[in-house]
Amino acid sequence: MHREIDKELMTDSYDYHLPKSHIANEPLYPRDSAKLLVYDRANDTIVHTTFSKLLDFLPVDTSVVINDTRVIKARIFGFKSTGGRVELLFNKPIDAHSSLVFIKGRVKIGSIVKFDDDLTATVLRLNSDGSRVVKFEYRGNPIRFEELVLVLDEIGHIPLPPYIDRQDNADDEIDYQTLFAKNAGAVAAPTASLHFTPELFKRVEDRHQVERVTLHVGAGTFKPVEAVEILDHPMHSEYFSIPRTTADLLDSNKKILAIGTTVTRTIEYYSRTKKRDGECDLFLNPHNPPQRVDYLLTNFHLPKSTLIMLVSSFVGREKTLELYSEAISHNYRFFSYGDAMLIV
Repeated sequence: MHREIDKELMTDSYDYHLPKSHIANEPLYPRDSAKLLVYDRANDTIVHTTFSKLLDFLPVDTSVVINDTRVIKARIFGFKSTGGRVELLFNKPIDAHSSLVFIKGRVKIGSIVKFDDDLTATVLRLNSDGSRVVKFEYRGNPIRFEELVLVLDEIGHIPLPPYIDRQDNADDEIDYQTLFAKNAGAVAAPTASLHFTPELFKRVEDRHQVERVTLHVGAGTFKPVEAVEILDHPMHSEYFSIPRTTADLLDSNKKILAIGTTVTRTIEYYSRTKKRDGECDLFLNPHNPPQRVDYLLTNFHLPKSTLIMLVSSFVGREKTLELYSEAISHNYRFFSYGDAMLIV
């Protein structure tokens, strides 16, 4: 037992080999034609099906919680005053007039980067984790986040994850957005939700109570765990908000299916703090298992990531790696545009 606990703490224990051919570079059409691996914990059984059959496996008296964040066009390209090309990835606002970003290209404090449509970013701080704090100005005036989003919609690119080996295109503006995307602020999609078609989601709403949370997925979701032991990993934080009706559900004893890891973390953070908005930095893993979420719908995640550790918090590390091996042997497609898994 002692050795197993040690393994659960070691980052390398969450590694697995994924052939590059299994990384999904494009989505499937229709969305619900994706494969779905269903794992029943009570019976320790696996069923291979398609996402369109989701309702066949979801216990009837289950409430469903989704994330209604909207992905913004967070990747923009510009030039320094010296002429050097710069790529900037917006991450999140810090306050009214400063933002946390990542910049490809050398900059120093005071550097000004110019983008299309007379948008500029002045570098205010260089952080040790590689992120940068900048102040955006539009046509010479400071610009708030709500206004910045509108400018990014005009000049920006959909921030496809780094493992998708191509440039974004017009289709991604629809494909990398959920049906119920509403509140702008994410730089990565809550990918489990990408599989819903309008018809399937209507059937879910007809059969189940559906509530929403907002968690603006940040770039930190792709950050690999570099610490030797997982509990030494500095967990990123992301803004969340929970409506009163959703909080009422979470305060009840109803069974809950979380659509994705972002919803899971939001619910679990609320269950521990009772906060309905703020910054969520909860790290779920086998040593910090879920307290409120009963069932999980999720995609397949990167090796040694906090997300595969979150899945392990539901079924254990060994079972998670076994399920991933099963998915690979059945030619599942992995990561953001890939297939899904339901844990009941």
